[in-house]
Amino acid sequence: MDQLRIAVLNAAHRDENTTRNFRRELDASLAEFDATEGEVPDGFDYDGAVVTGSRSSVYWDDEWMRPIKEWVGDAIDRGMPFLGVCWGHQLLADVLGGTVEDMGAYEVGYSEIEHYGESRLFDDISREFTAFTSHSDEVSELPPGAEPLAENHYSNHGFRKDRVFGVQFHPEYDAKTARELVGRKDLSDDRRQSVLEEITEENYQAACEAKLVFDNFLEFVREVRTENVAVAAECEDATATVGRSD
Repeated sequence: MDQLRIAVLNAAHRDENTTRNFRRELDASLAEFDATEGEVPDGFDYDGAVVTGSRSSVYWDDEWMRPIKEWVGDAIDRGMPFLGVCWGHQLLADVLGGTVEDMGAYEVGYSEIEHYGESRLFDDISREFTAFTSHSDEVSELPPGAEPLAENHYSNHGFRKDRVFGVQFHPEYDAKTARELVGRKDLSDDRRQSVLEEITEENYQAACEAKLVFDNFLEFVREVRTENVAVAAECEDATATVGRSD
């Protein structure tokens, strides 16, 4: 079957690590758009979409966010599957009517997260797993009708509403990305050193399990595409039958 076509809305303010990480983790034909320049796809001819992290906050409502939110909302209304990561998780929650707020703390480094074990997004991922995190905002109130998927003592770390999934953690991060992020954050010397010491090969390998959310999402997208093709074929058959009976 042809490769999936995935639109990637990159909100990372031209961080080359983000482009590299998502290209490595998403086994699909990717079309990348610089969200911070207000770039969005010209239309909706994609099998699914991914929204990346960002150093911005969703509630700042910067001018560049407006076309992103509008396109995302229209794409969701058309039934396009979505996966949001960190800021993308928060953006999707916001578009769907949830609430994003400053959580009064900063979670950074390799964290322990628990999922509820009932979502296909977490298939083959241990109930308690390790992932790299970096956020001071949280989805404090899920969108109406959304299902919580994962959490830790800091915040919600995953939700689903219909064909939309979000994860607060960073399954795409490699060690290089983690070190560079920690190096530029406004942390005390002690905390920065402590987090840097966590970025070991052992912890990175433990966190690789969380990367399965990408494979699980893409498998879901394939199923949606198959369903859409089947529905389209049924409609064509019905139209042809009506035409022959006239």
